[in-house]
Amino acid sequence: MSSGQGVSIQGAVTANRIDELEQLLGVPACRALGIYRVPDDFVLSVVIPVYNEVDTVEQVIEHVRSIPLNLEIIVVDDGSTDGTVEILKGLENDPGLRIFFSEVNQGKGAALKIGFEKATGAAVIVQDADLEYDPGDYLKLLQPIVDGQADVVFGSRFAGERHRVLYFWHYLGNRFLTLLSNAFTNLNLTDMETGYKLFRREVIQQIAPTLEESRFGIEPELTAKVARLQGVRIFELPISYSGRTYQEGKKITWRDGMSALRCIFKYGLRK
Repeated sequence: MSSGQGVSIQGAVTANRIDELEQLLGVPACRALGIYRVPDDFVLSVVIPVYNEVDTVEQVIEHVRSIPLNLEIIVVDDGSTDGTVEILKGLENDPGLRIFFSEVNQGKGAALKIGFEKATGAAVIVQDADLEYDPGDYLKLLQPIVDGQADVVFGSRFAGERHRVLYFWHYLGNRFLTLLSNAFTNLNLTDMETGYKLFRREVIQQIAPTLEESRFGIEPELTAKVARLQGVRIFELPISYSGRTYQEGKKITWRDGMSALRCIFKYGLRK
């Protein structure tokens, strides 16, 4: 692996410090602790689908920017009507951002398809604009891809990291949908509906032109299509999660759960 910036679970570590730690602890121990090198020319594309997130969109962008990686930040506004568009238009001249606008609301899936097709980084991750997911987890999720072990990484909200305690029926619904998805894809995921899905760019751009779901059905569709790709290596790692209540702006409803159920059958049965 080429030398580059150092990354650890605590943040940036200098290359010299990584050398010292590898000599002291050994390379396998450093890898297990999340201490590894990211090549200097490695770029992570962060796709942020946005719809009516006037209170959080700037915070999310700043949180993403704080991560010690070379980033391409792609924001896709999906027809917001609450003032989000005005905020993003004020950021259009920012050289660190690529911002795209849809005139009408089409759904998360439609926004993601635009972002996936525009991405140029070596890897691509989805970042929701609602502060439920912590960009600090990028470093952990990226490691299997940088180490050449994975092509796709799912971040699991149910695999042991801290999470906000909220709705039991949402939890049960997520677990049921994941179980059913696994039955069709023959994967053993714990969180198919996770918002943190990370892909090597070649993988997601192979899938992107075929994506059909414009709303939250994009999650089971992505999972089914990734599982069908020959030779693709999929990892799953724990992430932290701070879910929102409906009073705080959560948008997903039981109708989206029914749509996910439909998509699991639709794409799971398709050859």
